[in-house]
Amino acid sequence: MRKSYRIKSEQDFQTVFENGESVANRAFVIYVLPRKQNKHFRVGISVGKKVGHTAVVRNRLKRYIRAVLTENRDRIAPDLDFLVIARPYARDFDWEKTRENLLHALNLAHVVEEMPNKEEK
Repeated sequence: MRKSYRIKSEQDFQTVFENGESVANRAFVIYVLPRKQNKHFRVGISVGKKVGHTAVVRNRLKRYIRAVLTENRDRIAPDLDFLVIARPYARDFDWEKTRENLLHALNLAHVVEEMPNKEEK
């Protein structure tokens, strides 16, 4: 995901956090703020030390979150700024579990509209 898709500044992060609507499941909290002037969506990702004490754990989870968002980029509304905040429950998630829980939270927040069908094995 390119850097233009990320919320980097503290001021933008706080604006979404304070003015956005929040939705949560056990693993993630999503804050959503509609912004009409956006060319595409922007996302901020926060994985705190309560989730993982080592940077390796936190960075792995952030990579998984970015990969899920990149995979579903065309299903995300372009006029949104949103934050994805990981909860400690997500600490030991693998790729598939991260994908499932994050898509569920994004669906609850109306960031993505429909849940993808599970692939049959």
